[in-house]
Amino acid sequence: MKTKLLTCSILAALCTTFLNAQIPQLSEEEKNQGWILLFDGTTSAGWVKPDGSPFPETGWKIDNGVLSVDPASGKGGDIITTTQYSDFELSVDFKITQGANSGIKYYILPGTSLGCEFQILDDVNHPDAKLGKNYNRIQGALYDLIRPCPSKRDMPIGEWNNARIVAKGNHVTHWLNGINVLDYDRGSAQFNELVAESKFKDEQGFATPIKAPILLQDHGDVVYFRNIKIRKL
Repeated sequence: MKTKLLTCSILAALCTTFLNAQIPQLSEEEKNQGWILLFDGTTSAGWVKPDGSPFPETGWKIDNGVLSVDPASGKGGDIITTTQYSDFELSVDFKITQGANSGIKYYILPGTSLGCEFQILDDVNHPDAKLGKNYNRIQGALYDLIRPCPSKRDMPIGEWNNARIVAKGNHVTHWLNGINVLDYDRGSAQFNELVAESKFKDEQGFATPIKAPILLQDHGDVVYFRNIKIRKL
């Protein structure tokens, strides 16, 4: 009997350790560097809909440190942070399912879901990968504007990727799984030319906000997010 109790105690401790390991935590070094968590792993605190209304009751799920789009429960729509950011470094782990489409947006126009987007996509199975111009809608792209470099590395479906966005002034870089896949300067002649040739050509003020929330996109597909953290630069 004592052996059984000891075994159960060990299993319970291991389960508790595993569950706690899923909840995002910052190291002391990260804290000293100015990182903060945008998602605490257990609640929707700090997130609302783009129009400012409360976090959706359906369409999103929080489970064991992971925030995911949950279309089976209904249409939740995009969500944004309650805090706005200008110069920042953002890091997000994400995992896609087969055929999924989503994105991380920043410098969005007030009250909308329109802004610069780090594309999240199943390049093999989603038709969007073949649309746009010069593959500028594949994973890691600045959606419909700039394609990521050919050396980008996507993790297999079902495994975690890391997206990192660094924005300082008008200069922005996208990183995917540790590789710098693109960079650009908002407001430059080259950037404005790309916008004029994109689906955003008629959107006044596109990509011009100085400060804006961070947005996670609900595109109707199951996508998982965790370890969402940011620091001001």
